[in-house]
Amino acid sequence: MGHVTRELVAECKAKLLQTKAEILNRVREARTHLDSDDKGGDEADQTVRVLAEAEFLNMHDRLRNQLLEIESALGRIENGSFGLCEETEEKIEPERLRAIPWTRLSIEGAEIRESVNKRYARGG
Repeated sequence: MGHVTRELVAECKAKLLQTKAEILNRVREARTHLDSDDKGGDEADQTVRVLAEAEFLNMHDRLRNQLLEIESALGRIENGSFGLCEETEEKIEPERLRAIPWTRLSIEGAEIRESVNKRYARGG
């Protein structure tokens, strides 16, 4: 794993596993809260419930995507590609990995990808 120090990989792996556990707990708690809500009530109560369900689904989708990124990062740790930018194939900055251990891009790689996305968004 010559790209990133073992200490940094261990630190990031611990953070990834902790974040994964926190996300799973948040989803479980939100689902329990949603399931425990009374399903009766007048139209206003039912509207509030529908809005709460929509909010739960949006949150669930965001957290699911984050879980996929975390699992992908754990996979990169296992296969030895953790810490390499997908865009530039250069090392990702250690500070960036500490802040966002599931990141796939260095700062430069993120800027490149953003400029490419903007160009395609404008149609040109």
